[in-house]
Amino acid sequence: MTEQHRVNVGKQHPASYKALIALSTAVEESAAAAGLDPLLVELVKIRTSQINGCAFCLRMHTRDALKKGESTDRLAVLPAWAETGYFSEVERGALRLAEAIARVSDGQVSDADYAAAAAVLSEDQVSAVTWLSTVMNAFNRVAITSRYTVAD
Repeated sequence: MTEQHRVNVGKQHPASYKALIALSTAVEESAAAAGLDPLLVELVKIRTSQINGCAFCLRMHTRDALKKGESTDRLAVLPAWAETGYFSEVERGALRLAEAIARVSDGQVSDADYAAAAAVLSEDQVSAVTWLSTVMNAFNRVAITSRYTVAD
C-alpha cells in the first residue's frame, strides 16, 4: 500500500502550531496550579490519545509518564482503568471526564460523567482536566492528520 504524501500542518502553519503549544503550556500551568498530580496529567493525555488512536502522542506521553515515575502496571491497564483497583477516586473521576470529552462525537458529555468528576475534583481541577483533554485532542488530530512518524 502506497501512502499519499501528507502535509505536516505544524510546519505548514508554524504560527498556529506555536499557538497550540502556548495553549498547552498554559493548560499545564493551570493543571499544576489546580493541584493535579503530574502523573495524572500524563494519564489524561495517554488515555485521550488511546481513544483517538494517536501512536505518536501515546509514545511521547508514555515515555514522559515513565520518566515521572508512573508504573508499567498502571500504564498497562489504563484502557481498562474502571475495572482495576490501581486508580484513586480523583484519578477515576478525571479519566472518566477525559474519556467523555474525547468521545464527544458519540454524544454530549453526560451529566453522569460530569457529576462523577465534579464529586471528586474541585472546579479548578474539572476545568484543568477539561482543558488537558481538549488540548490533547487537538494535538492528536494534528499528529494523525499529518501522519507523524512512529518508528523504532
